[in-house]
Amino acid sequence: MIYGIKTVLKYLLGRDIADRDVAVYPDDTFVVSYPRSGNTWTRFLIANLLHPEIEVGFANIDSLVPDTAALSSRTLKRVPRPRVLKSHQYFAPRYPKVLYIVRDPRDVAFSYYQFHRKYGFVKDNHPIEEFVADFVGGRLISADWGTWAENVASWFYARGQNRGFLLVRYEDLKRDTKRELGRISDFLGVDPSPDLLLRAIAQSSAERMRELEQKQQHQWIGTKKHRKDIPFVGEASAGLWDKKLPASSVSLIEAAWGELMVTLGYELSVHASDSVKRTVPAELSPGHV
Repeated sequence: MIYGIKTVLKYLLGRDIADRDVAVYPDDTFVVSYPRSGNTWTRFLIANLLHPEIEVGFANIDSLVPDTAALSSRTLKRVPRPRVLKSHQYFAPRYPKVLYIVRDPRDVAFSYYQFHRKYGFVKDNHPIEEFVADFVGGRLISADWGTWAENVASWFYARGQNRGFLLVRYEDLKRDTKRELGRISDFLGVDPSPDLLLRAIAQSSAERMRELEQKQQHQWIGTKKHRKDIPFVGEASAGLWDKKLPASSVSLIEAAWGELMVTLGYELSVHASDSVKRTVPAELSPGHV
């Protein structure tokens, strides 16, 4: 009885974070990824694509492409339909249409380490080797969303061949943003002009997002209460793990998830076991997943 009253009060006051319990409508599209995989960049690209009349920034991104893990159920129900929503959830059969962003877990590990430092979840001198061990072992704050492999595999193997599912690799989005945003546009059912496509890309560049973060970091829920010396928008790179991660950490990630990584088109390093290294089938090579 008391629990029920508390739940109702939270809903009425807008303090119940929706997350996995978000009300889902048939025309919803979810932008899903494991944390630090390019979800925020993708949200900016989509917001600039769908709302060219608006200056998209951190101050309004949560009203244009709302984050289900940051907003209440009541707030999300007020978002005009059709909605495009952000999520980090593992496979949820209720989600009717899913754009899934996947990123090399070795780059994810380093980016997530920086994120944990920014948010005060680990100290600056926290050994990165220890962090990566927790990352692989599922002992981070994102444990409820699964490990990288659990999150990715839950969607890739359950929905990979479904028309309502689109997998986009962060690395491909970096390499050929115009082509990949074109795929995303088709998936969303919009037909932007070439000029609009290029504008959305320019307005969502890492440089512009860093400028917007500096100007609006005290307004956005993701940055306003956290340290400002570590940016939320990081180096936005692909392959930086080779310079940032110790060989032992690379080996740990590849030993745990090498088979899935190769299936998704990520080449394993010299530290990888020969039993995991293999040729990627053409249909799963980069740009074809």
